[in-house]
Amino acid sequence: MSERIPVAVIGAGHMGRHHVRVYSEMPGAELIGVVDQNLDKAREYAAQFKTQAYASVEPILDRIQAATVAVPTIHHLSAAKPLLERGIAVLIEKPLAPDSRVARELLETARRHNALLQVGHTERFNPVVRTLHAMKVSPRFIETHRISPFTFRSADVGVVMDMMIHDIDIVLSLVRSKASRVEAVGVNVLGAHEDIANARVTFEDGCVANLTASRLALKTERKIRVFSPEAYLSLDYQKKVGIAIKKDANADLLKFARERQAVDLSQLAGTDYASLVKVEPLVVNDEEPLRAELESFLDSLRTGKPAAVSAEDGAAAVELAERITRAVKEHDWKIPDLK
Repeated sequence: MSERIPVAVIGAGHMGRHHVRVYSEMPGAELIGVVDQNLDKAREYAAQFKTQAYASVEPILDRIQAATVAVPTIHHLSAAKPLLERGIAVLIEKPLAPDSRVARELLETARRHNALLQVGHTERFNPVVRTLHAMKVSPRFIETHRISPFTFRSADVGVVMDMMIHDIDIVLSLVRSKASRVEAVGVNVLGAHEDIANARVTFEDGCVANLTASRLALKTERKIRVFSPEAYLSLDYQKKVGIAIKKDANADLLKFARERQAVDLSQLAGTDYASLVKVEPLVVNDEEPLRAELESFLDSLRTGKPAAVSAEDGAAAVELAERITRAVKEHDWKIPDLK
């Protein structure tokens, strides 16, 4: 394989443009072209990033070894399958598919043709998430909040598939256990799909995750809190900051509390508890998540390493998202009769 991998971007929408930009800046990639049925849009990006524009991928199939698929989710199968069948490595923007059936078809196609398939859950490459994984904790309770104003870009799907899917993937990557019970509630305000949703997922290992997503907020907030026997972690995806309160660092305080038991602790009323706890700020680098994702994708192609976010990971996230949206629809509202 040549040192510079020839790549293409399929889809000249919002995310496609960012993929084109990053590939054009990567020394290890040769951007062959931008593909979109809207040729004018493809030409706009091609001119900006010094590559070629195409209305379909056929003219360059023999020239590329990898491609990003950044078309609307309902077209992921039709866009990615011909590439996978030729053994071309594909990175599909999240979610992998509109439903679990299509996700499985993409997964099986990649396996059958021994093609690399990575899913664009870019949040996995957020520096705070990488720091979280490096802590190697055993989660017992996870709480996530992802809220933002409505962007009008994903009105064809609900907030679970649009936004919560990020946190679903992260939670699954941390827990590594199957979901045994799913409870959820959601409300659609602007359209046919839920715009606000909350899900409580219980896993077979006993861990519980509480996930909240809204695209009707007046501010943007993306946070995760993880409670484990080893530490309490609180991270802000957006600000790329976080703190850890580790059990081993607070051993003296815990010993002090156990020795005095609850009745004696009341004598410490008025003491500033926060001043007693050792809080460790997490060291987070400022690497662009999309660049880290694409570098990981091309590195897997060069070396044969497994994809950082595999097709199996993407399919699992879609399957759990389906269970959550189904629970939202099946929630039994007891609406009083106000007549």
